Amino acid sequence: MSWTQWFIFLLIIQIIHGLGTWKLYVKAGRQAWEAFVPVYNAVVLMKIITRPWWWVILMFLPIVNLIMIPAVWVETARAFGKDTKTDALLCIVTLGFYLYYLNYAADVNYIENRQLKPKTATGEWITSVLFAIVAATIVHTYFFQPFVIPSSSLEKSLLVGDFLIVSKIHYGARTPMTTVAAPMVHDTIPVLGKKSYLFSDKYEERNTSWLNKLQLPYFRLPGFEKIERNDIVVFGQPADTLYDMNNFTPDRNYYKPIDKKTNLVKRCVGIPGDTLEIRNGVVFINGKQNQLPSRAKVQFSYDIAFNNISANNMYELTQKVKPILKKYDITDGIGYDQQRETFIIQATEEAARQAVVHPNIESITFHGEDEGIRDDRIFPHDLIHNWNYNFFGPIWIPKAGATLDLNMDNISIYKRAISEYEGHEVVTRGNQIFIDDKPATSYTFKQNYYWMMGDNRHNSIDARNWGFVPYDHVIGKPVFIWMSIDGINDGLKNWSFRWDRIFTTVSGDGERTSYFIPFIILVLGLSLFNKWRKKKKAQS
Repeated sequence: MSWTQWFIFLLIIQIIHGLGTWKLYVKAGRQAWEAFVPVYNAVVLMKIITRPWWWVILMFLPIVNLIMIPAVWVETARAFGKDTKTDALLCIVTLGFYLYYLNYAADVNYIENRQLKPKTATGEWITSVLFAIVAATIVHTYFFQPFVIPSSSLEKSLLVGDFLIVSKIHYGARTPMTTVAAPMVHDTIPVLGKKSYLFSDKYEERNTSWLNKLQLPYFRLPGFEKIERNDIVVFGQPADTLYDMNNFTPDRNYYKPIDKKTNLVKRCVGIPGDTLEIRNGVVFINGKQNQLPSRAKVQFSYDIAFNNISANNMYELTQKVKPILKKYDITDGIGYDQQRETFIIQATEEAARQAVVHPNIESITFHGEDEGIRDDRIFPHDLIHNWNYNFFGPIWIPKAGATLDLNMDNISIYKRAISEYEGHEVVTRGNQIFIDDKPATSYTFKQNYYWMMGDNRHNSIDARNWGFVPYDHVIGKPVFIWMSIDGINDGLKNWSFRWDRIFTTVSGDGERTSYFIPFIILVLGLSLFNKWRKKKKAQS
């Protein structure tokens, strides 16, 4: 729904609320008209139920309000003497319409100085849990979100098994768009494996289903930083949505709302207005080679041949070779190219140069496609652009407010942005382009776009596969590694902690510095100080 439609919907809700509670307002010593005035009626209601005014804010926060509004229904009933478990259940299952019964049919009186604390231990426990969920949801949605690195696309910069704290406030927190969803989970409920939100995932129904009409328009709070070139960014995968993260296979018939798309983390190598090109795996921006920060270690694919090591059994080969490669900090595993019949590793140029001198390694040679050989996995998936992972572009990255001349050579590059991300119908008829059934020779973009890539240049599914990332898909900026576990996908018994990465910053120059020991000292110091303060207070 649009903002106007949501405004009308909220006005209707206010009328329903007023009709169902105005007599209760009067019994509480207020005026009947106060039950009908939007927002003000909620402030008055908080005074009636003896709850703080800031509950009103929580009632208007998406997702959080799914807990707070039923809580207010129950508290309203309790304020008029209906405080049994049955009353609470009736408030919830009738979606608040139990208050109509109290307003018009029941003989109730306002209890001015009622006991706010739940009468039972169970009630107190439920209240504590609900408000813990509310607090955690607010932090998760508007401030910081935990994230774990699932793949090796940023290997050397961020490792598989790094647990991150992602800041929402750097680029501005994006408010939820999906209004009916489980709190603190993304697209799937853990253990149950069920979808965590109400939305029609059929691609053809994304604009027609009544469930999808409950979506809020996109809105982002102000941030204090813009996305800069080479920032590491967490975002929702654009265009094709992954039905199964385990096999990384997109399904065009399966659609997720923007705020429920699969979370990815990549490096932003191109910002709005940049012209990007990849030459033999190296990124060039506006004609100049992109200079990465010192902590970034770009990896490429290399063919590797061995001396005195049998290659008949892949598992045995891997077990024998892994210690050799690890010696040279080559830890991204070993693969096999069936077409070339060669074994492949992912390594930095320096690591490959050092490892080739090992007596059990015969040769290490660069493994990359030649220029002009088309890879059908590569954006924009047409027959005009013969691009691949190794040679790509040049391509201009759209900028909000910038106008681009359109033609039959570049429409395939920008069609998805104009149609899927900016909401227009784009078709070509003969040699002519139509946008919303009108002939078009140019287009002015509404939002900024970014080019996200992995540092593992030949082993990363990124913008080269699905194109531009719109700004409304951006989630936040990783700022801190609070835990790092090697072998996290190999079973608990194979886990080992990377102590040198725990409590380190994501960005920065030079070697990482762990703040884990200072953190432990700080926590112990505060604990001891708190005990001393309580003891001194008790003695006085």
